[in-house]
Amino acid sequence: MNLQLTRPLVFFDLETTGLNVGKDRIVEISMIKLFPDGHEEERTERLNPQCHIPEEASSVHGIYDADVADKPTFTDLADDILAFLDNCDLAGYNSNKFDIPLLAEEFLRIGKRFDMRDRSVIDVQMIFHKMEPRNLIAAYKFYCGKDLRNAHSANADTRATLEVLEAQVAHYAGVEYEDHDGKVSCPVTPNVKDLDKFTRVNRNVDFAAHIVLNDKDVEVFNFGKYKGQSVKEVFKKEPAYYAWLMKADFPLYTKEVVTYIYNEVRLEKKFGA
Repeated sequence: MNLQLTRPLVFFDLETTGLNVGKDRIVEISMIKLFPDGHEEERTERLNPQCHIPEEASSVHGIYDADVADKPTFTDLADDILAFLDNCDLAGYNSNKFDIPLLAEEFLRIGKRFDMRDRSVIDVQMIFHKMEPRNLIAAYKFYCGKDLRNAHSANADTRATLEVLEAQVAHYAGVEYEDHDGKVSCPVTPNVKDLDKFTRVNRNVDFAAHIVLNDKDVEVFNFGKYKGQSVKEVFKKEPAYYAWLMKADFPLYTKEVVTYIYNEVRLEKKFGA
């Protein structure tokens, strides 16, 4: 064992109903407790989140409502989970930004204290990102084999970005990529539309990704109380929500997209579509 432990270190990961730390629920938790002497204890539990698991989340982790219908709730297992984590340090991947805050929310929601003050916390993703930089300087060195001079001047960065993309297209020609659904393709091609599709984080309709396309190519909200719901259907049921959006602090382009969809709804009502 390469790690030097003075007390147990628990590696854990959550599968959830979504990515909203303050709102979403755990549907699966897996924990591996590594002891100072090197032995391990492992526990994985599926949980009934007591709400619908959105299809977008299920398509990622493969857990559907039916899979957890007869499973215990977080409340049922909270004390056991607290006991498993007692007097342990924690480790995960992107855990500082997501898993730990969401787990803490689950405990607080049912009135249980999850004390982090005396725990060491290791986020493996941060080690990866800090030791293997993913900025333009690192990309230019990796793909082009050159040092980027005058970094952060607009012209130098722009030219470097062009060179990096050309080098990436050559470097990954014919290289296979497997997506979350297990679909294998060679997405890095000279074709701009292929590259556009591959580099989108979300299937966003507006630049800020407040409105995105779901797996049925329907525009849905990506925030707030209507997250995951059809923009059109929400406007049909609650037209006043459009007025609130227009007054709220959203980017102008987001408001332009929302207005376009809202006007479509009005035309459909007018002409009975």
